[in-house]
Amino acid sequence: MAHARQLFDETPHKDVISWTSMISGYVRCGMLREARALFERSDSEKNVVTWTALLSGYIRSRRIREAEALFGRMPEKNVVSWNTMISGYAENGLVDEACELFRRMPERNIVSWNTIVTALAQSGRVDEAYCLFERIPQRDVISWTSMVTGLSQNGRVDEARAVFDRMPERNVVSWNAMVSGYAQNSRLEEALDLFVKMPERDIISWNMMITGFIQNRDLKRARELFDNMNEKNVITWTTMITGYVEDEQNEVALKMFLEMLIDGVKPNQGTFVNVLAAVSNLAAFLEGQQIHQIVSKTIFQFDTFVSSAIMNMYSKCGEIGTARKVFDLSDQKDLVSWNGMIAAYAHHGNGQEAISLFREMHQNGFKPNDVTYVGLLSACSHSGLFDEGLNIFKSIMKDPSVEVREDHYACLVDLCGRAGRLQEAASFIKGLKIGPSATCVWGALLGGSNIHGDMQIGNLAAKKLMEAEPNNAGSYMLLSNIYASAGRWKEAAKIRLKMKGKGLKKQPGCSWIEVGNRVHVFVVRDKSHIDSERIYTLLHDLHDKMKRTGYVPATNHSLVEDELMAMEVVLPFRLENNHR
Repeated sequence: MAHARQLFDETPHKDVISWTSMISGYVRCGMLREARALFERSDSEKNVVTWTALLSGYIRSRRIREAEALFGRMPEKNVVSWNTMISGYAENGLVDEACELFRRMPERNIVSWNTIVTALAQSGRVDEAYCLFERIPQRDVISWTSMVTGLSQNGRVDEARAVFDRMPERNVVSWNAMVSGYAQNSRLEEALDLFVKMPERDIISWNMMITGFIQNRDLKRARELFDNMNEKNVITWTTMITGYVEDEQNEVALKMFLEMLIDGVKPNQGTFVNVLAAVSNLAAFLEGQQIHQIVSKTIFQFDTFVSSAIMNMYSKCGEIGTARKVFDLSDQKDLVSWNGMIAAYAHHGNGQEAISLFREMHQNGFKPNDVTYVGLLSACSHSGLFDEGLNIFKSIMKDPSVEVREDHYACLVDLCGRAGRLQEAASFIKGLKIGPSATCVWGALLGGSNIHGDMQIGNLAAKKLMEAEPNNAGSYMLLSNIYASAGRWKEAAKIRLKMKGKGLKKQPGCSWIEVGNRVHVFVVRDKSHIDSERIYTLLHDLHDKMKRTGYVPATNHSLVEDELMAMEVVLPFRLENNHR
């Protein structure tokens, strides 16, 4: 642009084409201030094309009211100007304004009709869109495809298929729209059948099918399609990585990320966010550092979502200080960044630091939202800051801009539970008249009852949870632990028998440790590890030494045997490797 501007300035006789070209160049590069300054200087050397170029710049920047004012000032308008303004209204969700402008148009072309039909269909006003669609003087493939997309997006897939079948001609976009319609509405067999019949499948078609299977938690078939693709782009790889992360197959996600890099495909924002989530879930610090180094060599190092994912990764790996350094070095902080750092402090029980950061956030002009307050309350709860947490909750209730959700109530109940103020927590819940469906609230109350061995309140919370989630083994286990910690073994046994009668099993405890750039995963009673024989031998030796020194297990705690075993399996492995 600098070279273009220099050449423009050196041009002795500038005509309307010169001015319009330079202004359009600034608009295309997002340099709207420069475009407007040049536009105001052009005086008589501008025409309807020049005006429309600047108009499209404002719309592209989502400055719709400035675009509206400019449109009103235009001395001359053509059909392109009108279409640009209608499209601007539609893209900003102002469908009524778009319809009014469409009605006032002195002349219309096919673009005008397609724009308004698409706007109505995408906003859910499908019947109005269809009425206009039927009135289009001469429909093209875009008109038909707009209706297929609109009907599909609103769940009317059979009607979309009827329109698709009536189409006089189809292109790859039309086929993709129908395949996507089936996939988005979980009708994957029909989507796959149509996908197979497509005469011109492109990478978008393949990606849509993979996305559809992943959204329906069918990773196996998604992977089969992935493996059969001749060409894969960053969206293909990222979609598969995301699917594995969501399915908690984090090791596979990391392996796929490595394969993607070897294949020469450059990651995008979504790739980095998801692969960092995989690292966070595994608490794999070294892999996280390596990915951070990769990010630092790309433009995504300045992306707020990626920065937040890096902060979260370091926090989950126990490196809260490094997470704070990443936060402090970011010069483009937004609300997501502040919330992420507050949540990191909450995760580590650093309540005072979270409160201090919250105040700093206020001083920097950021207004907290509901997510901010969940992080703050959680930080207070995990740090035993009862009074501070209570005051924060009161401030939420007074703030009309914040939507108080079940998460906030659950945090308050957790705060009370950890402080041993279970009666207050129970009274609070009763005052809210919360039903069994508020599982996070009842779960927090049951957790507090488990910590303090309160059978009466624990019974109440467990009953509500079992009503809402009768097949959740966790509620039964916690209630059983409350009885066991009070020495009421018969009641504990009854709960266990009830679980058995329902065929419920507690998920086995699982732990992992990173040694020598490799993550070792251990599941309860698992002997698949290559060093399992040596690990168990060391564990038994350690157990004997503990007994000889007079160690007696604390049976009054409600830690489940499975969880203890999972932790103890890792302990000797760590000891042996440190010794070696």
